[in-house]
Amino acid sequence: MDPQIKSILKTILSGFLILLTIASLFALFGVTIQKDKTISLSTLARDINDEKIKKVIVEGPEVTVEYTDGIVKTTRKESESALTQQLKDYNVDPSKLQKVDLSVKEQKENAWSWMSSLLFILLPVIFIAFFFWMMFKQNKAGAGQIFDFSQAKAKLFDNAGKPKFTFDDIGGLKEAKEELEEMVEFLKSPQKFTQIGARVPRGVLLVGPTGTGKTLIAKAVASQANVPFFSISGSEFIELFVGVGAARVRDLFAKAKKFQPSIIFIDELDAIGGARSPGFGGGHEEREQTLNQILVEMDGFDRESTCIVLAATNRPDILDSALLRPGRFDRRVVFDLPDVSSRKEILKIHCKNKQMDSSLNLDEIAERTPGFSGADLANLINEAALAAVKKKKLKISQTEVLNSIEKVLLGPERKSHLLSTDEKEIAAYHEAGHAVVNTFVPAGQMVRKISIISRGTAGGYTLTLPKEEKSFKTKLEFISEIATLFGGYCAEQLIYNQVTTGATNDLEVASEIARSLVKEFGMSDLGPITFGLRGRSAYLKNDIEDQNYSEKVAERIDLEVEKIIIQGKEEAIRILRDKKSLLEKVAKILIEKETIEKEEFEDLMKDQKIVKLKPFKRPNSPL
Repeated sequence: MDPQIKSILKTILSGFLILLTIASLFALFGVTIQKDKTISLSTLARDINDEKIKKVIVEGPEVTVEYTDGIVKTTRKESESALTQQLKDYNVDPSKLQKVDLSVKEQKENAWSWMSSLLFILLPVIFIAFFFWMMFKQNKAGAGQIFDFSQAKAKLFDNAGKPKFTFDDIGGLKEAKEELEEMVEFLKSPQKFTQIGARVPRGVLLVGPTGTGKTLIAKAVASQANVPFFSISGSEFIELFVGVGAARVRDLFAKAKKFQPSIIFIDELDAIGGARSPGFGGGHEEREQTLNQILVEMDGFDRESTCIVLAATNRPDILDSALLRPGRFDRRVVFDLPDVSSRKEILKIHCKNKQMDSSLNLDEIAERTPGFSGADLANLINEAALAAVKKKKLKISQTEVLNSIEKVLLGPERKSHLLSTDEKEIAAYHEAGHAVVNTFVPAGQMVRKISIISRGTAGGYTLTLPKEEKSFKTKLEFISEIATLFGGYCAEQLIYNQVTTGATNDLEVASEIARSLVKEFGMSDLGPITFGLRGRSAYLKNDIEDQNYSEKVAERIDLEVEKIIIQGKEEAIRILRDKKSLLEKVAKILIEKETIEKEEFEDLMKDQKIVKLKPFKRPNSPL
């Protein structure tokens, strides 16, 4: 049954039960009162003979009787004859009747009598009328919602009279700000561009990973230009019924034109802007109609129009080509993850309104957070603030922030997860293996911390950071990373002559890197070839591959992946055998202290002659 019909039936049944209850109460009390206070003429005659009556008042046919004990009751007489005559007919003793105070009054209309009768009739009618009025009101509201169905649900942010949110309130994104400064200038002074005949891009596509500030910078453009800002998500256009999305697009653009100059911001454009399929839906699918309407509306902008469409996505690879052609989204602004200097700027902004300790070193925090987005850094500072409150501190210190980095990366400490003595020793050798191999591989990173305290799903961890941030990586760096990942696995094999499940994640990551070297980066003996057609975004960690190579080539790919894995493993074993005493030394300190910081680890390395082993030689291809 339809939920709306079920709700209406439930309301009707509830109303009927309430009405029945009220009517029953009225009837019950009415009958009880009437039964208690009304007597017959024969009873009255008998009570007069028994000298129980003190006073009788006659008012038309109504007779009020007052007993000697003070009780008042009523009865009725026949209107054609007098009360005394009727009492004589009931054999009342005249001498005893004379002792009763008998008085006759003119009949008056009893207001309560007719009002009570009227209420008994009107109350149910009023209740039923009110019940149906509420039902019609709900139906009217539902009909109104149906008529509002095609209206866009965009949020309007009017920046007039509000504190400005400018580019200075956003850290980093230098190139993106420079690109969008032109949009701000156009919205402020469109005549500068129209006089010379220039046409400012109608659509600007903001592309980048999640949390890099795409929505923030769109708001900053609107605030800095002091124009209305219409914000809506791509998924808000889509409904069950075909045509609703297109109607909402029309409504959104019509509203924006009324407020021009203005900005329309569509978040997650890929929800409706994906490439159209020639088969599925046949042009009548809801998402496709919504996309078509956006294309039409963007073409319909006049040359003098001062509406600009900003859209954000992290899936530019799946967008329809018609959206990206000149005249629509003809400008693309790329948002990268912030580098170390940008991270420092972002951290300064997020620390502004917080009580920070004077010893806080933002440079160290920025160095320890490679790969963090602006949203990650905001979450990092908030986690540090929560940790400071938990410790009953008044200011956020460096310790809380550094601990929060590990919490964001690996999860909270699992203090209740206690390792046995044997497990603790295995974890110590495993993590020491990672650290030692990372120190001696040709392109190792910097060891920041080694710990065997459980965090998240990890029984221990070795925190390494790059010595300098790079945009490109060589094959030597990838092989060094694979060797480091095998450090824990090989350390267990070297010390215990067996391995545990603790290396599962390391093996998964190493295998993924090796496969990418062969299939994506062309860094194998198969040559500079990429294998597999991928529907993949550079900003998302997903990969759906359509195999475009034969099974024979697949076997050759597997052999190359195996060769790279073996190279990394042999390098790790070679280093650990050569530095076995150092491995044991680091492991024993870990068992004792559970954590080794950067400074202490570097002191351990001072006694070692750190000579980088020779880089891997490319073996002759047997293929």
